[in-house]
Amino acid sequence: MLITTFRELVPILQTAIGPMILISGLGLLLLTMTNRLGRIIDRSRSLIDNLESFPDLHIQRINEEVAILWTRARYIRTAILLATMTCLGASLLIIMLFLSALVNLDLPLVLSAIFILSMLCLSSSLVFFVLDVNLTLAALKIEMRSHKH
Repeated sequence: MLITTFRELVPILQTAIGPMILISGLGLLLLTMTNRLGRIIDRSRSLIDNLESFPDLHIQRINEEVAILWTRARYIRTAILLATMTCLGASLLIIMLFLSALVNLDLPLVLSAIFILSMLCLSSSLVFFVLDVNLTLAALKIEMRSHKH
């Protein structure tokens, strides 16, 4: 049975609002993460480009910072990938909700699996984001240690 009236479509639209809000929030999260990745890359290039101009005493510190920046870039890349997968899952969820209503398919297990996988991706993305923030403090500690000398 196909949806033939507006009244039959309204509950489906109401159900699709949740994943749409999730996609909107993910856009802001992805913006934050891509900005952090850009800053990591810029900082790495700046340190590496000026490596020859520093005395040997600072080269070890710079190499330590660049190693942390490399790890941070990998964490943020993973966080971005997982957040993007969450967005993809939310988009698929919306499509599946409409398709299941339009062609009268009963897909609760598929819809539940997509939702659960999306939430697992989001949770994992946030874990990698926190790992990046913690490494930021480790890099700052190295820089502060070098200024004490």
